[in-house]
Amino acid sequence: MSSAGIRQIRLGALEPTVAEVLDDLASRDAVARLWGRDHTLWAPEPTEISDRLGWLDVPAEMTGALELLDGFVAGCRADGFTDAVVMGMGGSSLFPEVIARSFPTGDRGLRLHVLDSTDPAAVGHIAAHLHPDTTLYLASSKSGSTVETRSHLDFFWERVGRGDHFAVVTDPGSALGALARERGFRHVFENRPDIGGRYSALSFFGLVPAALAGIDWMALVAAAQQVTPSLRSPDPAVNVGLRLGAALAAGVKAGRDKATLVIDPRIETFGLWLEQLLAESTGKQGTGVVPVAGEALGPVDVYGSDRLFVSIGDVEHPVGLDVLADEGHPVIELDLDDPLDLGAQVLVWEVATAVCGAVLGINAFDQPNVAEAKAATNAVLADGAGDLPGATLAEVLLLLQPGDYLALQAYVDPNDDDVAALEEIRLELRDEHKVATTFGLGPRFLHSTGQLHKGGPPTGVFLQVVGDDPSDAAIPGQEFTFSQLKHAQADGDLLTLDRHGLRACRTTLAELTRHVEEGDAR
Repeated sequence: MSSAGIRQIRLGALEPTVAEVLDDLASRDAVARLWGRDHTLWAPEPTEISDRLGWLDVPAEMTGALELLDGFVAGCRADGFTDAVVMGMGGSSLFPEVIARSFPTGDRGLRLHVLDSTDPAAVGHIAAHLHPDTTLYLASSKSGSTVETRSHLDFFWERVGRGDHFAVVTDPGSALGALARERGFRHVFENRPDIGGRYSALSFFGLVPAALAGIDWMALVAAAQQVTPSLRSPDPAVNVGLRLGAALAAGVKAGRDKATLVIDPRIETFGLWLEQLLAESTGKQGTGVVPVAGEALGPVDVYGSDRLFVSIGDVEHPVGLDVLADEGHPVIELDLDDPLDLGAQVLVWEVATAVCGAVLGINAFDQPNVAEAKAATNAVLADGAGDLPGATLAEVLLLLQPGDYLALQAYVDPNDDDVAALEEIRLELRDEHKVATTFGLGPRFLHSTGQLHKGGPPTGVFLQVVGDDPSDAAIPGQEFTFSQLKHAQADGDLLTLDRHGLRACRTTLAELTRHVEEGDAR
């Protein structure tokens, strides 16, 4: 099977550590215990493990949903729908985002859009550009109580108010499902409840949007099923997930915890999904893999000894990988024959992440620090932010050390030109300071890398940018607006980082631009 196989692996000095990790996993019978759902592989107690392993079975189960999903989409098209908006966060939005940006709309599908921002301009963009008469609104939330998703749903329900224009994906028994039935929504897709959000790509959470986009979603499932037998093998020469997970964990043990993802341009946004999977699963108890997604390859001298590189498919600068390997950096290259082989990649990386968690001695299925961000937001909404941390950009950047990572966090409209400018600044900062960089849009990253930021290694340096909101939008039934919610999320996160003793500051695009220009002048 080449669609998710290892094309080439060059581990350099990491090779002995990987071998030790693989020996340890073999002695613990890790692969059999994973597929046997033995929670003790990760923790003595089964809490948030034994009820989080449904992703191992879900590809085979979803083959039985062909008539349901295709019939649902056919009904939408027959009723004149041309667009679909997924309203979700984290695991409910990231794989749909990959689908929307990796595949053209199929002949049998709708144009797919993803709304996972509380920036009022982002909400307004959907409202202004999609006609409510021809748009399906899909609220997607495992718990059914996610504040962003419920706010989006209430906003569009007030404007449209027709149940046949709405559908939900949720867990059985959620308040969202009950609300959907009460309002007569077009359909309630109930997911099997033993799947955590970041492992849900091949369940209804990922496949309902894929079906709506008109892509061959069954090919995604088939690719996952095709790779499954090899992922059950205890032989690392056969089991790509085992070998990849061992390498990621060995990297952490050896100080190469910055897993730098170099991804085929056809599926480049797959990095967003991988970012959450790795960060939220492993970033806890002071350890974890720091995923670096969307950071274009640079000159070899900008990389420290904390990097491990993983490429997927045909990348834009293959020679760069050879140069990095020649310099001693571990480089793993994975095959991707066709974008629809993403289904296989999903399962491979889920297995790898579970294996990595077992090696690091952490529960790969909980997210203990994510609730902090929600609590901080609620506290700011209720009582105000008070005094925010007063560190300056210059002060924080002076604290950067080799082995740190620089996280640029932007609470801005994802459609704004500022995003591209910040992406460029990110690379300038990497080249100047020679540290790994990440870039996250708020509040999306709170449901993705936020767990790693607070619970992972304390090596992050955080630069927060909060965009102005020239216009705002009310949230029906709430005393706060979208702008107020966005600012409360930014304030709450900055306060939480400070409480953890982490290096963080609020800055602006203009200040960042001046900094990099002055650096160039130097």
